[in-house]
Amino acid sequence: MIDLSIVIPAHNEEGVIEQTVRDLALRITREGIVYEIVVVNDNSTDQTEVILEQLRQEIQNLKVVDNPPPYGFGFAVRHGIEETGGNHIAIMMADASDDPEDLICFFRKAEAEGVDAVFGNRFAKGGEVVDYPMLKLILNRLTNWLIAGLFAMRYTDTTNAFKLYRRETLEGLKPYLSHHFNLTVELPLKAIVRGYSYAVLPNRWTNRKAGVSKLKIKEMGSRYWFIILYCLIEKWLSVKDYRK
Repeated sequence: MIDLSIVIPAHNEEGVIEQTVRDLALRITREGIVYEIVVVNDNSTDQTEVILEQLRQEIQNLKVVDNPPPYGFGFAVRHGIEETGGNHIAIMMADASDDPEDLICFFRKAEAEGVDAVFGNRFAKGGEVVDYPMLKLILNRLTNWLIAGLFAMRYTDTTNAFKLYRRETLEGLKPYLSHHFNLTVELPLKAIVRGYSYAVLPNRWTNRKAGVSKLKIKEMGSRYWFIILYCLIEKWLSVKDYRK
């Protein structure tokens, strides 16, 4: 039985995907955790697919799958989740922004306390952001503080994509609505609203050293707020029909 599955969506990440996968595999192997890495190639037009095929020949625990149309971050993550076999499922970025050491801490926390999910907070004591673009940083903090206020919760990094869930938790959050990066908000907000237990740990985030960010602020604003308002409506009007 696989203890930990890591889902990594990848679109045109030829400059970083090899480092991301190798570092992750090396660190988790050292911990003795039974794991798999599921990389979802999301319609890449560069050398990402070639690199992944080479890595698959070397790394036994690596699984590479193609995301069928329609394409997009949310669809890629959703497809990756369906391809996993682990008791715990983590979502990480292909650009090496997430630290494998933090993943180990998340998994150990989930194991030790039996919580349904573990969320990262880059801005909590012990967390760190490196080379975060100033405009995105300002928008990030304003958005997350507003979300925390709307949902009357203390967690203030909902938009952080780096999270870990028990398999049963993800099943309980269906159906998924988000097609794009707003899935990173939908999953934790649904988990909180539906009464799943969670822990919050500080984590480190480092801006990518190669490639181009796929998150476009102008395009994602309305999509984020659609999901936020949907979850807020569920919180107040669903009469707990979707509670755990």
